[in-house]
Amino acid sequence: MADIHHSGPIDLLVSTRNAHKTAEIAKILAARFQVSDLRVLPDFPEVEEVGKTFEENATLKAVAASREYSGWVIADDSGLEVDALGGAPGIYSARFAGPSADDSANTSLLLTKLEATRGKARSARFRCVIVLARAGRKLAAFEGTVEGIIANHRSGKGGFGYDPVFIPKGYCETFAGLPPETKNRISHRSRALDKLLVWEGFF
Repeated sequence: MADIHHSGPIDLLVSTRNAHKTAEIAKILAARFQVSDLRVLPDFPEVEEVGKTFEENATLKAVAASREYSGWVIADDSGLEVDALGGAPGIYSARFAGPSADDSANTSLLLTKLEATRGKARSARFRCVIVLARAGRKLAAFEGTVEGIIANHRSGKGGFGYDPVFIPKGYCETFAGLPPETKNRISHRSRALDKLLVWEGFF
């Protein structure tokens, strides 16, 4: 069995074209992995996310890419669950305001829907499921969550997605306002990746 501490960086493909997500994963995994994404497979078709859960969508993306890539593949499906909205936007986080919506439009719609909601009633969480696959087969799934509340307005210049309006529990600033190292230590994605790293079958 390979030992991560006594070998060079392990090649890992992230089944995404989201450069922000790739960069965040690469920072969290640091020098232990050589992280690439679907830019190395320019002809790889878009995978339709028709699953009903984060895990189902992550599985679709990971397994499809692992049929075209010879090494380890992970796919991340993640989103924001707002209690006052019954868990929405959830798996539709990236297209909350429509199929071609950008981060700004999605965030604006969220704030509009929560205009009449105050204080602790704005509770929410980020949820991430990462699926590991190889040679067309799903090997494992890892989940991470981080609790928090939705701010009344955007704040901070970092991050992406809903980061400018999500204040993690125990902090006073949004994910977008926190130093990247802090976000990458406490985020839902980091917590899912931590579980992946200690999975016995990974190496």
